[in-house]
Amino acid sequence: MSADILAGGEAARPHDRVARSKSLQSLRAAAVGNLLEWFDWTLYGTFAVYLAANFFEKTDSASALLSTLAVFAVGFVARPIGGIIFGRFGDRIGRKNTLIVTMSTMAAASLMIALIPSYASIGIWASALLLIARLLQGLAHGGESGVSYAYVAEIAPAERRGLWASSVFISVTLGVMAATLLGIVLTSLFSPADMMAYGWRLGFAFGGILGLFALYMRRAAHESPVYDADEATPAVVAPMNGRDKLQILLKVVFFSAGSNVAYYTWVTFAPSFAISARGMDARGAFIASLLAQLVVLCLLPLFGHLADKVGRKPMVFIYGLGLILAPIPVAAILTNEPWTLFLSQGIGLAVWAIIASIYPTLIAEQIPTQQRALGVGFLSSLSVAIFGGTAPYLNAWLSSIGLSWVFSLYIMVLGALAVIAAIMIRETSGVPLSQIRSGR
Repeated sequence: MSADILAGGEAARPHDRVARSKSLQSLRAAAVGNLLEWFDWTLYGTFAVYLAANFFEKTDSASALLSTLAVFAVGFVARPIGGIIFGRFGDRIGRKNTLIVTMSTMAAASLMIALIPSYASIGIWASALLLIARLLQGLAHGGESGVSYAYVAEIAPAERRGLWASSVFISVTLGVMAATLLGIVLTSLFSPADMMAYGWRLGFAFGGILGLFALYMRRAAHESPVYDADEATPAVVAPMNGRDKLQILLKVVFFSAGSNVAYYTWVTFAPSFAISARGMDARGAFIASLLAQLVVLCLLPLFGHLADKVGRKPMVFIYGLGLILAPIPVAAILTNEPWTLFLSQGIGLAVWAIIASIYPTLIAEQIPTQQRALGVGFLSSLSVAIFGGTAPYLNAWLSSIGLSWVFSLYIMVLGALAVIAAIMIRETSGVPLSQIRSGR
């Protein structure tokens, strides 16, 4: 996306051009930091086989328990907590400062994983230290997601907020792809024995060091003008009552649930499912998945721009309708041929991209400035933990007992909730965030 497109392509006054230049600089800093945050987060899954071999003893029940907690629970459980902790920081000390802290925490956790001695050297302490590192990653990731959503929405021009918001999941997708590509590069450079011994550590060290670059960019970023204005002249508004909070909760859950299930089913878990359940060649599955993700990179800014033209409500409605219609053909198309994964995952990702392109701004537009970082961080992370974290297991379990259609029905029901959300939300396209004071 060029600066002219992001800025709206208009001939602005000198003061406006300076302000827009600062916003674009901040957008780049947020996008690079978000990319590296997801790169570090994804590395854990990419190198899970090496972590299990180095930090856990299969015959030790205590270590096995820690392994289960670390891999399946801690990261997701910590994310809502991180959303609360860093969300409060974001509302009190500013979005920029909080994003510097979350990036520092994620980078430190990655370096920690790279340096932890093996189980053979320090025993169960290796498992415990990995658990702590993953906990720190989960806290940082939960805080990063929520505060960065609010930050990008607040620095964006009102008429381009959908397009600017699409940069968030563009950077997310690039971060996930970069972690996958790093795994391919390292496994190509090192023998299996060297990879098991130390090669995987280079991946985490690389991620941690890259975090220093993101920190440099974020220190040069500017605080959200919406946050600064609200701090300088706080508006006198009535506090939200229980009904207001319930409406915000329902709207966010209704349009977030399907998005999270779709992401972890059709992005994160799709290649593994194709390999294990359909017998697809692993190399072919990963290539097909990467190609499908390249396609979605093109769709995200397109849908974000479209949301600025037609509004949020139609986009949420189309996304909900897509969730209702897509699951059955997506499941039916997939066989053991890689091209079927590209096609089925491409369809699923196209539906997900409709909401992902505007998700940061959509959720930010539901919550007033004074509680935005906290509300966005907690609600988005909670939705990921409940719906995203359980989706791969639920899909695999239902497929193993011959009830894969139940999972398709589950996604369709979540699609119906998204349609309801489209009816419930106000149209906020083009409305300055400073004017959005209530969830009603």
